[in-house]
Amino acid sequence: MLRAIIFDFDGVIVDSENLIFQLTQQMAAQEGWTVTEDEYFRDYLALDDRGIIEHLYQSHGRPVDVQRRDELVQWKFEAYQKIIRYGLPAMPGAVDFIKAAAVRYPIAIASGSLRVEIEHLLGKLGLRECFIVLATADDCARSKPDPEVYLKALDRLRARPEWEPPLEAAECLAIEDAPLGVVAAHRAGMRCLALAHSRPTDELRHADWVFREFSEVDMRKIQTDFS
Repeated sequence: MLRAIIFDFDGVIVDSENLIFQLTQQMAAQEGWTVTEDEYFRDYLALDDRGIIEHLYQSHGRPVDVQRRDELVQWKFEAYQKIIRYGLPAMPGAVDFIKAAAVRYPIAIASGSLRVEIEHLLGKLGLRECFIVLATADDCARSKPDPEVYLKALDRLRARPEWEPPLEAAECLAIEDAPLGVVAAHRAGMRCLALAHSRPTDELRHADWVFREFSEVDMRKIQTDFS
């Protein structure tokens, strides 16, 4: 039975992936590196900021300089904060889908973004009160495709007093836009709905359900499949 829904954030709820790609390019350029659009959406899409920079070091054959990594993370954070001051647009259909889901299920976020960014952008969209749990990059040592952030979200959902019997991973639906995000959800023991907001459907075929956008999602079928 489906008992909870856990959303990724960037590219699922807010239209932020292209902006983050551009900032990643600017961040990489500070070290003399380039990141193409294909590279970013293939290799970096599900990573948090630390993971992006560490991957850049590794892909350029250099050991990770932790101090410089943290400086670049801070640069990206400050640049992003200025851009999102007045919010970002929601992905098509996201607001209505989330509000409807929150009436029926406890809903959570499991994201590689920082809590302050997520709180701010959800507030601008009028969605903050819909989510009873946030699991973010602040909470995790490892980024997707590691399942840590999904397991954090699950643990926090389980900790709420209303769960009886205890919530199981197999009773959670993850919603993702990144191929490696789908891997993370599966490694956490959850089924995953993938939206082709950022990648074509054939790159998301390892998800349990794939739709192009929220308006196409057939929740009746998904609920039946969970039964």
